[in-house]
Amino acid sequence: MALNWAQLMRGQFNIYLVLHKRNVKLSGTTASHFQLSSIEEIQENFEYLKPQVVVHTAGLTSIEACESNPELANHINVNLAENMAKVCEKLNIPLVHISTDHLFSGTEQNVDEGHPIAPQNIYAKTKAEAEIRVLDSYPDALVVRTNFFGYGPTYRASFSDMIINKLSEKSKLTLFQDVFYTPVFSGVLVQAVHDLVRAKVSGIFNVVGDERLSKYEFGMKLAESYGLDKSYILKGDFLNQSNLVRRPSDMSLSNEKVCKVLGRKMGSVEEQLKMLHQQYETGYAREIQVL
Repeated sequence: MALNWAQLMRGQFNIYLVLHKRNVKLSGTTASHFQLSSIEEIQENFEYLKPQVVVHTAGLTSIEACESNPELANHINVNLAENMAKVCEKLNIPLVHISTDHLFSGTEQNVDEGHPIAPQNIYAKTKAEAEIRVLDSYPDALVVRTNFFGYGPTYRASFSDMIINKLSEKSKLTLFQDVFYTPVFSGVLVQAVHDLVRAKVSGIFNVVGDERLSKYEFGMKLAESYGLDKSYILKGDFLNQSNLVRRPSDMSLSNEKVCKVLGRKMGSVEEQLKMLHQQYETGYAREIQVL
């Protein structure tokens, strides 16, 4: 997410990518290495950089990795987020904390920001705890629950990358027809979040797409948008996958709150897939994919 964000906003801001171990060179941005585990180090760097806004995207997002190492998941997803919130509160820097749509039981659809959470696995539990810690430390922070699609680097291909790559290779892939979500294109997400920051709102916002659809339906729409052969996409059922960590089958969120604040809808999946494809056609995607 951080790379997509930086690429999209580098013409409007001086972008600093805070990295841990990996060296990433993205044109128009500056890489900065410091430890998010140290409040003192974060504060020292922020006092020097004087950021207008901080977007915290760091996280352990692999559900399997979180399940196998709960302590690491808690450290990365909870402790680092809390550290960031404490420093931003102290220095009065606007903070955007990126959360997830995995927080609920999956038995209801299009849930709003006030819906009771019911995390189904370690990943969801740590992300839920992170939201609490961030807002306790910095009540004026903006917490964004989302599920976005965009291009990923070589070391972390995105869901849409996987579909495009498989279909381009004429390889079959199975996508779940019983797992639902409300995906949003990274560009739409980034613009919406910056508009929320400018509106000086705080608290939890679902910044997701207007449409609830299955992973299978998304794959079919993506294939159609790119002119790829949809016959290679097979229907699968998550309920039949006994080897996967438990997770919600319906992660769809309502975006009514953000649409009301911004005075606009997020746009159809088809419209947003055209934006994704345009990035591919213009070479914009390649810049991320080779990193």
